[in-house]
Formats: sequence, structure tokens, C-alpha cells
Amino acid sequence: MARRKRRTRLDNKGKPSKSKQQAPGAAPGESDAAAASTAEAVDDEPADEAAPAECDCPRLDPEEWDDIESDWGDIQFVQVHAKALMGVPLGFAKLRDDLRDAADAAGATVPEDAMVLLGPGRFRRPVLLEVEKADPGDKGVVMPGGIAYSKLLPAPWGEIGKQAQATTDAAIERYGKKPDAVWMWYLTCNDCSGEREYETLFIAHYREQPSPSS
Repeated sequence: MARRKRRTRLDNKGKPSKSKQQAPGAAPGESDAAAASTAEAVDDEPADEAAPAECDCPRLDPEEWDDIESDWGDIQFVQVHAKALMGVPLGFAKLRDDLRDAADAAGATVPEDAMVLLGPGRFRRPVLLEVEKADPGDKGVVMPGGIAYSKLLPAPWGEIGKQAQATTDAAIERYGKKPDAVWMWYLTCNDCSGEREYETLFIAHYREQPSPSS
């Protein structure tokens, strides 16, 4: 199965970059032997019967998402809008149902690891759901194009604005111009947010490929 273009890292010349392969379960820079040793040690450890079941929140590999530029040339979304109170979105549960309905109406499929992106706004905020095989002519389908520069950051509620600005600043430093929009993907729930430090993906989007700043 072909990888979607949002997974394709681009180098400083705007070309796909190749990442090093590593053994399954290996940490970055860890040898195959060390990874095997670690796996054996984990297998030998007794199971913790009291350990809570993991939630199904997405967990992103920093090597593929943090400080990474991706091609959005053919990525598709469906869009709805969320009511917000001073920027805080309301009714997320209903929004997910609305997004699924929009995907069905567009004849699209929703990938297992689909992004759910929240856009800017104080009283009304756009929300995007990543889809595949949608009819490009459907009025509910959005194809942003261009490139996306992403940062994987801890973002408790009081820090969201600060981290969004940090992403904007990093994008300006990299490309020499302000992004057209900054989107957020909340990656945690009430069960895992504390342990994962409210991990959030921030995406600085440029509708056209900018030149990296010298």
C-alpha cells in the first residue's frame, strides 16, 4: 500500500528524504542486538495485572512528525465547523459524528490513523477530518495542497496559544514567511493526557511551497 503524501518527509530542497531503517522495537540509534536484548528483557518481566488498558488515542513517532516538512499535494479532508467560546471548541462528540457523515456524503473512506485538525477562530472554528478516495468535486471536500511543517509539543490548555505561536515562529525562521494557517491535532484524552503531557501536533500550513530561509 502506498504511503500517503503527508507521510513523505521532504528535505531542504523539497525532495523526499530517506530515513534510516531500524530493527522493530529499537530506539533511535539502537543496534539490532541491543533491541533484541531489550525485547527479551521485556518478555521476561512479569505482567502487571493491575495495569489499566491503553486508550486508543493516536501515538505519533517524533521522527516522522516533529520538526518535519510534509507534502500535502494530494491529501483530502472533509470539513465542518465547531462553535467555540473564546476559542474553546464546544461539542466535540457531535463534531465527530458530523465529520463521519460528511465523509460518507463525499463517498470517502476514513483511514485508521486519520488526522482530526482544529483550525483558528474565537467563536467558530473549522475542523478537518482526513479522508481518502473522496470525490474532489464534492462541496464538502477540502484539498489544501502545499506543504505542512509540524511540531509535536506538550500543550496543556494554558499553553496552547504559546505553543501555536512557537510553531509559527519556527516556521517563519525556517521559511522566512508566516504560514497561511496553523492547525492543531489533539492526541490525548482524559485518561492519558497527564501521562503524555497533553501531547499535541501543531501544523503550520503553506498553500504554496516556500523557499527555506537561508
